[in-house]
Amino acid sequence: MSGPFKRRPSLKKPPSIGLVKSPSRRRSSAALLQPIPQSQQEVPWDLLDRVLPLLFFCHGTALILSNILNLLRISQVTTFTLFIWFTIVTLGAVLFYHNLKVTVAGKAILITGCDSRIGSALARYLDDLGFTVFAGFQNAADNPLAQELKEESSGRLHVLQLDVSSETQILAASLYAVEHLPDGAPGLWAVINAASWIALGEIEWLPPQIIRKATELNFLGPTRLIQIMLPLIRRARGRIVFMTSGLASVASPVRGIHSALLNAIEAEASCLRQELRPRGVEVIVVAPGEYTAGSSWLSDDDIRDQAQEMWLQLCHEQRKSYGEDYFETAVRSLEKFTKGPEADLSPVLRSLTDSVVKTFPLPKYTPITRQEKIQSFIANHLPQTLYNIIYN
Repeated sequence: MSGPFKRRPSLKKPPSIGLVKSPSRRRSSAALLQPIPQSQQEVPWDLLDRVLPLLFFCHGTALILSNILNLLRISQVTTFTLFIWFTIVTLGAVLFYHNLKVTVAGKAILITGCDSRIGSALARYLDDLGFTVFAGFQNAADNPLAQELKEESSGRLHVLQLDVSSETQILAASLYAVEHLPDGAPGLWAVINAASWIALGEIEWLPPQIIRKATELNFLGPTRLIQIMLPLIRRARGRIVFMTSGLASVASPVRGIHSALLNAIEAEASCLRQELRPRGVEVIVVAPGEYTAGSSWLSDDDIRDQAQEMWLQLCHEQRKSYGEDYFETAVRSLEKFTKGPEADLSPVLRSLTDSVVKTFPLPKYTPITRQEKIQSFIANHLPQTLYNIIYN
């Protein structure tokens, strides 16, 4: 969205949230299904997360060892010299360890939520790498994106009807995956939960059916999917990948229910990681920020429909208490979630790819911008008063 917002008619009528409609998915899908560009150099948060704790360890080890050597009069080596030596050796080992990759041939991956920009682009990219891909669409029938994805991909890509809130469809997808695994594959190498449905609005405004739908699609559905697919994942000693948000833990109006469900998924992933580690299964969280994910899940139509339903279901007292101006301002604040197709998905796709390709993946990837990283750090590690002064 660009330009100043103009005062619009009452939100009581359908034209009230007259957001600009997104370009046709059919028209833009070709651009979305391109390989991940390598020219853009985003901040390598994953590598920094792996290196920084080791640098502190190198410094502590160098300090202790130099004091012991000096005390025993064995050597007069300085702490700085030992620190540099330890750092060089450690960085070399980490870079080698960090960049090891698995063999792609004969591995199968199930992806949910391929109706979204991220899901469809990821399915195409993993197919290009040589994986057998089961691309799950919430609405596969008569879906131009599903048809185009199938036409432009290799025979290894299979389009599935997979609504994660339907146990029948999950069971059907598991049977289909078993029948179409690559020759010699013991099971699924990875299940990537990219399906998401965002319930946005202040908590008092959200109707119970909206909260129930968001819970089904964002938490209960993915949980049931993992329960059914786990035997296949265990056989292959594979991976489970959850997508959340880098700002899920940052308190903010309008996205309370969504943040609560994303935090629930992260807590579930932490427990599942401990439960499945003895069985050789990795559990990974990929938490992109608002602006690295772009409009991957949310469209202008989604916002308009939810806003109209919320306003119509508010009682007279609530409408009078909040007022139409406040409600409209809150809804307008959601327009930043509906960035156009030009939003760069390469950091998110690179993290998702690393989660299934790297031999030793990180427990969590956070492909977020510098501004989002700073905001998340201040929210989680500094006094709340300071955060309120800066951001509120």
